Amino acid sequence: MKRCRNDELWDFEHEILGGDDIILGIDGGTTSTVCVCIGLSDPRVVSPSMSCPMLARVVGGCSNHNSVGETAARETLEQVMAEALSKSGSIRSSVRAVCLAVSGVNHPTDQQRILDWLRDIFPCHVNLYVQNDAVAALASGTMGKLHGCVLIAGTGTIAYGFTEDGREARAAGAGPILGDWGSGYGIAAQALTAIIRAHDG
Repeated sequence: MKRCRNDELWDFEHEILGGDDIILGIDGGTTSTVCVCIGLSDPRVVSPSMSCPMLARVVGGCSNHNSVGETAARETLEQVMAEALSKSGSIRSSVRAVCLAVSGVNHPTDQQRILDWLRDIFPCHVNLYVQNDAVAALASGTMGKLHGCVLIAGTGTIAYGFTEDGREARAAGAGPILGDWGSGYGIAAQALTAIIRAHDG
């Protein structure tokens, strides 16, 4: 089996320091980013019905690369993951999976760029999942089953849905310039535009 970057370091860290298996879940938005560290009492069994303890929860700033740039977004994501691991008393070699759901992931190239970055941080055996944050919002209301529709109206706005046979569709969510109609940003921008027009007469 091909070993990936830093595998020897992960093996050494796990052998010396130990640690229970964990999952990192990140909800990254334009306003804030939340990372939770979930403990797996039995790493052989993972299902939506399991009651797994939340070991840590950390909140950071914006991680949408369309809003703050790729470097700042990556720094925020690295920060919340590192703080969640530290707060839970866990180590990176204990991570079994990382699920990153972040706004601004609108195209397969966005997904691949983040996956490549995560693969530089975590060893080969870690399962990595990258989706738009709307997918996580839907899954949180359906116990993990991607079937139905979700509408998010916050700093940005997006509608996302899946049919039972796996087809998906979305509307809006293209950012404040191209399409976040009805969002907090959009409403505020319209209000400020109206004020300027009134001032100009």
